[in-house]
Amino acid sequence: GIDALRGAAILAMIAYHFCFDLRYYGVLNADFEHSPFWLTARSLILSSFLLLAGISLVLAVRTNPSQAKFWRHVGVIALCALAVSAGSYAVFPKTFIWFGVLHAIAVSLVLARPLVRRPALAFALGVAVVVAGVGFAHPSFNRLPLAWIGFVTVKPATVDYVPLFPWTGVLLLGVALGHTLYRNNWSAAVGGERWPGWIAFLGRHSLAVYMLHQPLLIGVLWLALKA
Repeated sequence: GIDALRGAAILAMIAYHFCFDLRYYGVLNADFEHSPFWLTARSLILSSFLLLAGISLVLAVRTNPSQAKFWRHVGVIALCALAVSAGSYAVFPKTFIWFGVLHAIAVSLVLARPLVRRPALAFALGVAVVVAGVGFAHPSFNRLPLAWIGFVTVKPATVDYVPLFPWTGVLLLGVALGHTLYRNNWSAAVGGERWPGWIAFLGRHSLAVYMLHQPLLIGVLWLALKA
C-alpha cells in the first residue's frame, strides 16, 4: 500500500518536472515561481513525499530496528543528494540544488529517528515546525550557512529549495500518521489492493526513479525538439 502511494507521488513529480522541462526548452509558458497553481502543486507533491518518508520510517523501524540498516539508508539518500547537487550544478550553475528534497529527507530522517516510538511528541513537534516554518521569517536566514534551515524572507536562487522548516515538520507528521496506520492493516488503510502493480513497482524503486527521471526527460525532450 505505501509503495503504491509513493509510486503515485513519483508520477505526480514526473508530470511536474515534465512541465518544468517544457518551460526550460521554451515550449510551455508557465510561472512556476509565482503561479498559485504551480506553487500549490509543488507543495502537495513535496508534502506527499515527506509524509510517506515519515510513514515508511515507522514501518522500517518496526520491521527491522537495526541502526546499521537505518544509517545505510540515510547514507544512500545523502549520496544521491550530493549527486543531485553536482548534476544540477553542471546544468544550472547559478541556481543549482544545494538543499533540495533529498537533502531535506536525509537530515529529517536523522532528526525524526529518536521520535519513531513517540507518536504524540512527533505530532506535536511536527505541528510546531510547520507553523514556525510558515509563520516566521527573518532576513538573517536569507543566506548560507543558515538558509537551509528555513525562515527566509526571500527564496534563495535555486531550482529546488526544501528547508527544514517547515518540511521536517511534515515528515514528523508522517511519523505520527505511520503509527495510526501501523495499528491497522497497512494495505487496507491505503487501499493497497486497488492500485496497479506497476505503480507499486515505481514506489518500491522511488529513489532510482527520482535519480533517473530528469536526465531521461531532458534527453528525450532534447531529441524530440531537435528532430
